[in-house]
Amino acid sequence: MTALTVDKDMLISDIIAMNPGNASVLMASGMGCIMCPASQMETLEEAAAVHGMDADDLCDTINEYMQDNVLQ
Repeated sequence: MTALTVDKDMLISDIIAMNPGNASVLMASGMGCIMCPASQMETLEEAAAVHGMDADDLCDTINEYMQDNVLQ
């Protein structure tokens, strides 16, 4: 089975669709507005830039979360 991974060019809505727990990871990282409609159409890199975050670090954090919390 191939593991799903997130990259910084993915839309926030797609990242949350992959694993709903990713929303909590993003909010805990400082993206409290990820559920607003406008943010759903931003890439992770765009959203990270708005919040002054490193998109690569966020990808690592989300991918680690998904590895540890595989949906069955």
